Amino acid sequence: MLVCLLLFGFTAIYAQDIQLKGKITSAEDGSALPGVSVVVKGTSTGVATDVNGNFALTVPSDATVMISKFRGI
Repeated sequence: MLVCLLLFGFTAIYAQDIQLKGKITSAEDGSALPGVSVVVKGTSTGVATDVNGNFALTVPSDATVMISKFRGI
């Protein structure tokens, strides 16, 4: 029982969330890209970049983040 508690305790220590911040810009001209989706893969957790291309998102330390631009019809 004690071993199980210790194992779960150490897992909780290493499974920390991190604050991911950034700015999405165009590869073509370096301009800010507003409205780009930044989402934790496999979840519905995400944000859209602001008018200056900036975003901030809290993610698990082992997460994969996906970035996509909505292309209208």
